Amino acid sequence: MRVRIASTKATQKITKAMQMVAASKLRRAQQAAEAARPYAEKMDAVISNIATAAAGSPGAPVLLAGTGRDQVHLLLVCTGERGLSGAFNSSIVRLARERALSLMNQGKEVKFFCVGRKGYEQLRRTFEKQIIEHVELRSVRQLGFVNAEDIAKKVIARFEAGEFDVCTLFYSRFKSVIAQIPTAQQIIPLVVEAPAADAGPATSYEYEPEEDEILTGLLPRNLAVQIFRALLENNASFYGAQMSAMDNATRNAGDMIRKQTLIYNRTRQAMITKELIEIISGAEAI
Repeated sequence: MRVRIASTKATQKITKAMQMVAASKLRRAQQAAEAARPYAEKMDAVISNIATAAAGSPGAPVLLAGTGRDQVHLLLVCTGERGLSGAFNSSIVRLARERALSLMNQGKEVKFFCVGRKGYEQLRRTFEKQIIEHVELRSVRQLGFVNAEDIAKKVIARFEAGEFDVCTLFYSRFKSVIAQIPTAQQIIPLVVEAPAADAGPATSYEYEPEEDEILTGLLPRNLAVQIFRALLENNASFYGAQMSAMDNATRNAGDMIRKQTLIYNRTRQAMITKELIEIISGAEAI
């Protein structure tokens, strides 16, 4: 019992230290994720406005218009590189798995592009032959736009090679320390949202150069921006989930130590009482 109590205390120290590390990293990760949101949202709004003006144009970029088919789907699944973060990784993988099974039941072909070691390890158990690429960011100390840009270039290259028709991005959107929302976002072809009915009269813009030419340069950058936003949201969600999980583990270790100490004291008291009874009985027998 002494060994078990000492082992549990050592585990409690580790989980407490991991909780403090996650808490210190969470603040910076949260600030980065929140700072990226306005830019990504404004990029969406600008592209939606230009895309609306270019709707129906025969020269519309293929990233906007699509291939005209809906047969091959690429699921870009972004997860963490490490575990000990509760249901953070498994919730993203579960959402991607459900989407994949739904598409396969409809007769569609599904391929996976995994970003992060944990998602790859979980998905390869069921979809190993359908994983076409895997990118690890474990060696990256601080996420930068260049990391997302490299991933976006690989996705666009495969799209231009005709390997898929639709690409959907999966990640976890950070809401709070105890709430992370698994999210699926279609990024190829770009989904253009119609303006709200109560938004008032639409503003008319004139573009120079033409809309199609602007979109040709803007759409690949938007793809990288959306992936970068997903990576930052994932990073903040990971530290929030890890902080919460390690806090629960520390509390559970404390409860376990109290129970083990109680059992130890009761056992020790029972053994002392038994020895006293044996001594008294032996004395009386003499």
